[in-house]
Amino acid sequence: MRSGWITARTLKPGETDFEPWFLLASSLFGLGCLVWLGFGLPWPHCWVRHLLGIPCPTCGSTRSALALAHGNIGRSFQLNPLMCLVYLGAIGFDLYAAAVLIFRTKRIRFIAVPKWTQQIVAFVIVAAVLVNWIYLLCTMR
Repeated sequence: MRSGWITARTLKPGETDFEPWFLLASSLFGLGCLVWLGFGLPWPHCWVRHLLGIPCPTCGSTRSALALAHGNIGRSFQLNPLMCLVYLGAIGFDLYAAAVLIFRTKRIRFIAVPKWTQQIVAFVIVAAVLVNWIYLLCTMR
């Protein structure tokens, strides 16, 4: 099945299967965070905020993750909108990865994405980081 630049297909011989690796990495990271919390270890502090007194583009991402882990999506979004969306995207990809691994379905892949599309995506990512940082600076979170 193919739709524009996206295709759903079986893996080619020797092709990297990203889904189990992403699922493993994100699961281990989440488990590591739970163990960290279980031992009562301190969460990292932002060195940019500590040195300069202003939040960095990722300030609040730990608190955002904790709010999301408690099911409070609104609070997570308030603390760091971009990281909340990244976390939700990772959860969505984990669900997709688990489904294709359990049901052994075809994998979704991007093929022959034009250079101009790649440039637009890069611009949108940079703009999202900057807008998020401006939001954090304005709210001083």
